Amino acid sequence: MATPRKLDFNEKPYIVIWETTQACDLACVHCRACAQPQRNPFELSTAEARGLIDQIAEMKVPVFVLTGGDPLKRPDIHDLVQYAHQRGVHTSMTPSATPLLTKDAIARLKQDGLARLAVSLDGSTADIHDAFRRVPGSYRCTLDAIRWARELGLPVQVNTTITRRNLDDFDSMVRLLETLDIVLWSVFFLVPTGRGQTADLVTAEEFEMMFEKLYQTSAQVRFDIKTTEAQHYRRFLLQRRVEERRQGGASSRTSVVVADAFTAALGGDGIARAPRGLNDGKGFVFISHVGEVFPSGFLPLAAGNVRTQRLADIYRDSPLFRALRDTSQLKGKCGVCVFKEICGGSRARAYALTGDATAEEPCCVYQPGRDAVVAQFEIHRGSAGTVSGVSCGHGREANQERQGPTAGRSTRQEGPSSSPEDEEGAPRGLQAGRCADREAGHRGALGSLEASDSNCTTTRNAQKAEPALAGWSECQSAGATL
Repeated sequence: MATPRKLDFNEKPYIVIWETTQACDLACVHCRACAQPQRNPFELSTAEARGLIDQIAEMKVPVFVLTGGDPLKRPDIHDLVQYAHQRGVHTSMTPSATPLLTKDAIARLKQDGLARLAVSLDGSTADIHDAFRRVPGSYRCTLDAIRWARELGLPVQVNTTITRRNLDDFDSMVRLLETLDIVLWSVFFLVPTGRGQTADLVTAEEFEMMFEKLYQTSAQVRFDIKTTEAQHYRRFLLQRRVEERRQGGASSRTSVVVADAFTAALGGDGIARAPRGLNDGKGFVFISHVGEVFPSGFLPLAAGNVRTQRLADIYRDSPLFRALRDTSQLKGKCGVCVFKEICGGSRARAYALTGDATAEEPCCVYQPGRDAVVAQFEIHRGSAGTVSGVSCGHGREANQERQGPTAGRSTRQEGPSSSPEDEEGAPRGLQAGRCADREAGHRGALGSLEASDSNCTTTRNAQKAEPALAGWSECQSAGATL
């Protein structure tokens, strides 16, 4: 696999996701967009969409994703895929598994120049998956779409959102995926925004349990695995790599698993894996159906609108994006963690649970040790550094007793809009939730709430400190093979 040139996340994003529409014939329980069947009349027009694609081509963004809602609800979607292909943009699409996703539709998308088809599969059985999607038959439509795409020679990616509803289905999911001839399993970890509920969020310990399962699975399956909104999986991978070296070495496959998490190697379809350090607003940008620009689809704070501003200018210069890329602004344990340059925690989850996009990652068990070396953590061409840390408890009972604030949510504005700035120059977010029953007053893009108010708060009764890794010099040595 070829490896693209290292990107400067201050200059351009690694991935641009465009919400082509919010129209969708499914009613998923965790939908960040609260999608509904009808298209919005204020969606970007065909001409505006082509203009957006032109900007993405000019920025030479490695990955462009057409999402929704359901992109197939747009009559011009095939023309837009063709246009992106003509402009040299590597394009992936995440259509919904509905009767619109026919074999003919997939064949046409491949002919249009689509590089990869990504479909959502949230359970190994129809009962589990269809309960997520709230439409009977969605499971069968999904499996049919995967089979048709592979028959047509179109690479397939499967997206799965981990919640309390399917946590125990992991092993069965892996067995199913091994039969489907996919190129990538993208494992999303729930951010409670839109229809997503805090009650469905797994605990910090369960994150670690899933990380271990993902790590073990990565060494055994033929498809790649990546995570979304689980930035601390990178920390977990490095800890495991060094731990295995201390115990006498790791297999070559294990080395590849770790290396894949920190490189941007290109696949055969031209869609590259994300490089190290990717985070909300840091190498990542989301554009809504009406042109609003967000750090991600799960962090609903608008920094501008492509109808009135150039995407590059918003990404490079908006106070919100600049603040999110500045790790010195991270608070709590994320602010002092030596993994913050490659991890940084989920800014979307921090905001969803605390109202503060710079608060510490609420669902991470790792605690930087009191005597840890506070230094820049870097991985560059196989060089890594690390420190000791401690684990801490995190229980569902504690979450139920300490309900975090629900402030920070206001109604999404339809049509063109811009994000005004306050006296300090920090843009005010437009909304933090897209469902009317969860909306309340917004507290600002970089809110002042403390991370300890989180619904997924990490208990502070830290256990006796244990070295999580082998120390700076040993990790540097281990990094030589990353």
